[in-house]
Amino acid sequence: MSDIIHHECGVALVRLLKPLDYYKTKYGSARYGLHKLYQIMEKMVNRGQDGAGVATIKLDMEPGTTYLDRMRSIKPKATQDIFTHINNNFVEAQKNFPNAYQTAAWQKNNIPFLGEVLLGHLRYGTFGKNGVGSCHPFKRQNNWMSRNLVVAGNFNLTNVDELFGHLVELGQHPVQKADTVTVMEKIGHFLDKENDRLFKKFKEETDKNYEISKLIQANIDVASILKESSKKWDGGYVMAGMMGHGDAFVLRDPNGIRPAYFFKDEEIIVVASERPVIQTVLNVPFESVQEVKPGHALIIKKNGQFSEEEIIEPQKKLSCSFERIYFSRGNDRDIYSERVALGRNLTEHVLKSINYDLEHTVFGFIPNTAEVAFRGLVEGLHDYSNKWKAAEIKKLKTNASEADIEKILNIRPRVHKVVIKEAKQRTFITDDESRDTLVNLAYDVTYGIVEKGVDNLVVLDDSIVRGTTLKQSILKILDRLQPKKIIVVSSAPQIRYPDCYGIDMAVLKKFVAFEAAVALLRDKGKEKFIQEVYEKAKKELEKPKEEQENVVKAIFESFSDDEVSKKISSMIKPKDLNADFELIYQTIEGLHRACPENLGDWYFSGNYPTPGGNKVSNKAFVNYMEGKNTRAY
Repeated sequence: MSDIIHHECGVALVRLLKPLDYYKTKYGSARYGLHKLYQIMEKMVNRGQDGAGVATIKLDMEPGTTYLDRMRSIKPKATQDIFTHINNNFVEAQKNFPNAYQTAAWQKNNIPFLGEVLLGHLRYGTFGKNGVGSCHPFKRQNNWMSRNLVVAGNFNLTNVDELFGHLVELGQHPVQKADTVTVMEKIGHFLDKENDRLFKKFKEETDKNYEISKLIQANIDVASILKESSKKWDGGYVMAGMMGHGDAFVLRDPNGIRPAYFFKDEEIIVVASERPVIQTVLNVPFESVQEVKPGHALIIKKNGQFSEEEIIEPQKKLSCSFERIYFSRGNDRDIYSERVALGRNLTEHVLKSINYDLEHTVFGFIPNTAEVAFRGLVEGLHDYSNKWKAAEIKKLKTNASEADIEKILNIRPRVHKVVIKEAKQRTFITDDESRDTLVNLAYDVTYGIVEKGVDNLVVLDDSIVRGTTLKQSILKILDRLQPKKIIVVSSAPQIRYPDCYGIDMAVLKKFVAFEAAVALLRDKGKEKFIQEVYEKAKKELEKPKEEQENVVKAIFESFSDDEVSKKISSMIKPKDLNADFELIYQTIEGLHRACPENLGDWYFSGNYPTPGGNKVSNKAFVNYMEGKNTRAY
């Protein structure tokens, strides 16, 4: 994606099912769980470069000893920073206590973070400040072990105000209105209630509070807590948590918007946001890694008992298609094939654009994450080329020369590394104004592969959000090659509506497709219609979110996808561009064909999986009309 956007976070949970000395004996280190957590987090660094956090719980620790450790960092390589600090504890312990260090029991009792339950988080900040205090995991502390709570998640909730109000109604006094704090306090409230219920129950059986505490820990109903806590959540989420005594859970939203996968054997349970990460780190086959069911929670009790329980009634599965197009690692078996299909779907559109002239067209891609979709496009072009060659050879006379045949066979897609990104240019860490200058330095082109004034140049991108980078930098860079025509192809459809389930896309004026539709309406003198949609949006916002409709869809209803694409092309084409320019987008139908099991397309279609989405879209339009450059939820 040449336009920079922030996106989903990464979550990792590791639960060791054997005593620590088992791993020391078998794998040579009691830090087996920490090693696996580190490897998983490093493999998922694509999901969060703004910060990271780790928390661990040691089971069955004696009173007076620390059993819960947490560390967070916002340094450039946050995961490495955290685990360097953790590792240093072991280095110092081994140096100072070489004999005692040999036993796993001593290490557990004396070295921080050597626990059996481990939770990691990688943060991509979608909103608000990027201080260490914004990094997960968050913790809610209490002297009662079973009332301690640690939570980390990949989520955005659309109704934080509503949930905040509910906490106030419960008698709480939250100090922040952030969705993370709200979720923490929601779960924490019902965890407290469950503790109170069990205390009253077991108090009738024994007066020994120490024994009651152990009975509470063994009998906490995690599923019940999650059912009560999540009743009013509206959004996309994967919530992972640990309780001080050792219970753990991972809860997925009922539409399966945010991804979560798990693996379990007799030694370990691992949950992560991406499947191939688990496959690689644990060296297990694709079939062994399962997807967490929408609306379900993985629940791991302190005694190691594992279950997957329905918490919220599952709805239509609408997993985020941007995960498939761009965000998730492309080495997932299914994602790889889906991205190939996305590129292949665009073959006919591209061929029409170049008038089927493969001989005078050069093909490339930008950025690197578009490579797999580009492979699909190239496969489609080769299929066309082979059919064309067969047809041309059939037309030849029986006495055709070898040169005639060779001339036909030599016609093939001209695939080149057209655009090169300099790895050292960190464009994502600067402001928008400076970023335009840096992009000019970050990208370069391969000279000498395009015949000036003769060849077309086709470049495939993952997705086009604002078009700013194309207009201010990339198109000008491509124009240096002096092609006859530049065609930019997006493997994703037009982004028209705000996202509110994890991606930082909540301001409508940042979507060039939306701006193009508004411009088309104004070209037709329909300013009054735009105002009418604004008035309707304000009326919708007066209704409960469950009753609202997404009135912003009306902005696009008068125009075909091609009309909007042509308008976008005219808007982002630099005035001094010498080449002709065309923009081609994936269709929503093509997206669904390529990703049939991941149909979440609300940012393209406006069809939101939860009522809060419609509310956010209406609010975003009102903000746009009122000139407010703020997030709509």
